[in-house]
Amino acid sequence: MRRAALFALALILAGAAAAQAPEKSKAAEKSKAVEKAKPAAKAKAQVRPAWAELTADQQMVLAPLKADWESLEPERRRKWVGIANRYAKMKPEEQERVQRRMQAWAKLTPEQRRQARENYRRLVKTPPEKRDQLREAWAEYQALPPDQRRSLVPEPPAEKKRR
Repeated sequence: MRRAALFALALILAGAAAAQAPEKSKAAEKSKAVEKAKPAAKAKAQVRPAWAELTADQQMVLAPLKADWESLEPERRRKWVGIANRYAKMKPEEQERVQRRMQAWAKLTPEQRRQARENYRRLVKTPPEKRDQLREAWAEYQALPPDQRRSLVPEPPAEKKRR
């Protein structure tokens, strides 16, 4: 309820500001148009570093992502390079965990990755008490034998028959 009221207030304030300053919104639109018209060289520079530009150590750590590297957004590349740079300082257990998770991530489809990011964003916004409940429920699920876990997974929807 509180969020809805804050959201409504934000919309009202944004509308009032736009009504008072049409010049600013026109300038913003013009700025966006200029952004879109940036030269290709500038756009290419934003997808750095290329795989070949990584150090040998970074390439070794990030090897599970090599096949997808060129399709990663610059923000994601920087995140992974940061992880690779911290890798040598990690404890062996942490290094193993990073490698396992990176390999699992590399196996996901783009849609599964998008869903995982969305789930993470939603989880971060969840109150701590609710997160604790989810953590407990997950631990209970993980403790179940594999056949019981499988029985709890919903069946995928059946494909519609074409006529």
